[in-house]
Amino acid sequence: MKNFETQAIRNQTERTQYSEHSTPLYLTSSFVFDDAEDMRASFAEEKQRNLYSRFTNPNTTEFVDKIVAMEGAEAGYAFATGMSAIFSSFAALLNAGDHIVSCRSVFGSTHSMFTKYLPKWNIETSYFKVDEVDRVESLIQENTKILYIETPTNPAVDILDLEVIGNIAKKHNLIFIVDNCFATPYIQQPIKFGADLVIHSATKLIDGQGRVLGGVTVGKSDLIREIYLFARNTGPAMSPFNAWVLSKSLETLAIRVEKHCENALKVAQFLEEHKQVEFVKYPFLKSHPQYHTAKQQMKLGGNIVAFEIKGGLASGRKFLNNIKMCSLSANLGDTRTIVTHPSSTTHGKLSEEERLEVGITNGLVRISVGLENVEDIINDLQQALTA
Repeated sequence: MKNFETQAIRNQTERTQYSEHSTPLYLTSSFVFDDAEDMRASFAEEKQRNLYSRFTNPNTTEFVDKIVAMEGAEAGYAFATGMSAIFSSFAALLNAGDHIVSCRSVFGSTHSMFTKYLPKWNIETSYFKVDEVDRVESLIQENTKILYIETPTNPAVDILDLEVIGNIAKKHNLIFIVDNCFATPYIQQPIKFGADLVIHSATKLIDGQGRVLGGVTVGKSDLIREIYLFARNTGPAMSPFNAWVLSKSLETLAIRVEKHCENALKVAQFLEEHKQVEFVKYPFLKSHPQYHTAKQQMKLGGNIVAFEIKGGLASGRKFLNNIKMCSLSANLGDTRTIVTHPSSTTHGKLSEEERLEVGITNGLVRISVGLENVEDIINDLQQALTA
């Protein structure tokens, strides 16, 4: 099974004695053993089996196996949230005194982790801007261990060249980690470009309907082993129910993402022509500064559109207050189109200077384009912009 859609649908747990067609829910905290020797050998990892649902569970295993196959990875582990996947991956692989090089354009909570929490253990981060990839090597120190990026970035949908950064990581023997949340494994597979680990907030497009939280890290088996051991002992595991929901969601990921991207491109083209819009950023618009890079490493442009309303913060607030059909929410990747004002929500904890460094102006609006009829989405945006 090599084709993406087939893997997403046919990669399942073994059927039980009941011959079910759809994978059942395994809502159990623990598993039983045949005898004392079976129990000893299982905990000694001489046998590969389920022990306790904080470690593994048939539902989480099925979900992880699907993402591993989609990303072309060796192994993976599922977490309760996207941020627990990010934190656990870093905490498992870093020691006190280590150093990170990261693109400055990262999710607000990731930035807080780098600047507020990891420094408690003397782990520092050096940032480069999206257009400063040529500075990356100058930031690498003797104690640098991880090179980290998001692409497309949140919320300004900038694109970083995975191959270029992957080559830098390889040259300096760094662990190259990519947050692939905005793209999903259907649109791009960073491991093809040299990534050692790929992280997803499964809460977003992987779920696709705003129902459950989840995160997953996949990549090289030796690195995943360290992450698994950390998670096994600290407890950020995904629940079996959420894993069951997310595994089902993956069965429709390809067809959903195709439509999301089709709608998003039309919305971006509409906004680009609107007189109240200062600029639009969407990876598959030719006006995007990294358009050629996006076309090289992405199958489609994604479902996120960022744009600047003329008039700044006041106009931005007026626009949001006049939205009628679309949702005002901080989530993304839902069937429902979501409009967000990043500077006052997802990135509100950053200083104004920090926000401006990554292109988050007071008038910037992020749209997670949903699966409604695109004419209805555009009509809602049109009436709000006119108002």
